[in-house]
Amino acid sequence: MIIPSRLFEGDTIGVISPAGSPNRERLAVGTEWLKQLGFHVRLGTGSTKKYGYLAGSDDERLDDFHTMFADDSVRAIICSRGGYGCARFAERIDYELVRSHPKVFWGYSDITYLHTAIRQKTGLVTFHGPMLASDLGDPDAPLLSKQLFSQLFQPMSLRYDEHLSPLACISAGSSEGKLVGGNLSLLVSSLGTPFEIDTKGNLLLIEDIGEAPYRVDSMLNQLRLSGKLNQAAGFVIGDFHQKNSDDPDSLTYQEVFHTYLGGLGKPAVSGFLIGHCAPNFSVPLGVDALLDADRKQLWIQPGVM
Repeated sequence: MIIPSRLFEGDTIGVISPAGSPNRERLAVGTEWLKQLGFHVRLGTGSTKKYGYLAGSDDERLDDFHTMFADDSVRAIICSRGGYGCARFAERIDYELVRSHPKVFWGYSDITYLHTAIRQKTGLVTFHGPMLASDLGDPDAPLLSKQLFSQLFQPMSLRYDEHLSPLACISAGSSEGKLVGGNLSLLVSSLGTPFEIDTKGNLLLIEDIGEAPYRVDSMLNQLRLSGKLNQAAGFVIGDFHQKNSDDPDSLTYQEVFHTYLGGLGKPAVSGFLIGHCAPNFSVPLGVDALLDADRKQLWIQPGVM
């Protein structure tokens, strides 16, 4: 794996919108927060453009991505928001450029597609964390969401237990592996493509928003049929940000998780505040991690050097 360098006060952070277009007011708030931390901020030329549900054309969004990676004065890249669109240019990314100019890359939701593609094509560790406009630009952004940005300043191991949120053991045991994954629907959409998620021996993180239990059931079943669940070392289940179905006959999320993950003989724990939630616990992807389902604890190695 390629571990990016830590950040220092005075460094320049690039902001891009590889999927949807951000709210400009909230982007300004998030940008000001970065400046207050002592960083310079460089907005991509297409970071606030709008083309339907996209932040500019595929060419414009890809150009911002390449420009920020190629510029060595930019020490980190933070995505303004998610939405949809990253997969539209994934096959056109210059992965050798990314490999030869490694740096912090941060985001979640639709950015899951880029996390997976970048890691599997280059080995670069990236970060699943709250974004500048959609999360950090909220005047009421939780303190924890902001505090965890500090993991970029020095190598820092992370530990998550029930002091942060109630956790539920779906399947007992403990296992080590590289933490991979992110948004469940994006992971499923990668199947059958050159960027298909590799779960072999890895701890698989899943989270989503606005999906009914039957939809989560369908997506987990697709991962099961493709062999991805059986190949994984364990499962870190983040926030799904929706109440269980109003249908009295519906299965609950927990019942769905037990159906697909409970009988694999691999540790699985749900309830992590990772994903479309506030606070949003940011984590590096591609680093070694340990999941102890019996103690309901997750340890994650540092994502910077």
